[in-house]
Amino acid sequence: MSGQWTVPILLAMDRCRGRFTPLQHELGIAPARLSDNLKRMAASGLLQHLGPHERRHPALPEYVLTEHGLLLREAAQAQEQAEQQLGLGRLSAKAWSMPVLLALHYRHERFGQLAQALPPVTPRMLSARLDELSGLGAVDKLLDEQPRPAFVYRLQHRAEPPLRQLAGDFASII
Repeated sequence: MSGQWTVPILLAMDRCRGRFTPLQHELGIAPARLSDNLKRMAASGLLQHLGPHERRHPALPEYVLTEHGLLLREAAQAQEQAEQQLGLGRLSAKAWSMPVLLALHYRHERFGQLAQALPPVTPRMLSARLDELSGLGAVDKLLDEQPRPAFVYRLQHRAEPPLRQLAGDFASII
């Protein structure tokens, strides 16, 4: 679920009945940006653009979630609930924040372990996200002296329950 607008669009689809203008107003997004995101999501198989004869009103653009989109909406709802419990804002708005937190949940504590667990992430991006999450109070950055000095990253105790729940929710969806 990459992209700043993917999760909000998935979550707003039902409330807006898949209609373009209500989605635009609810999300506060520019029409061109919404259109680009909807096209990208359609190309990824998350939603389908309905033809004029399938819509409630033939002149108004309308979209429906595919089966894959419905599964990802379930995941987006679980992610949104975890973000609310963490109380740190919409972490999913920034690429790699939630995957880094989940990797930490699974006890990948060293930078190299995190990079291996999240292969497409660049070292620069991983470092930036770890610093941001540490600054937000979700992650502790500790110096481990053994076997050689290195930083270890761990979830703060208050972040563990929501991420345990999120991991369980994701596992049940898959």
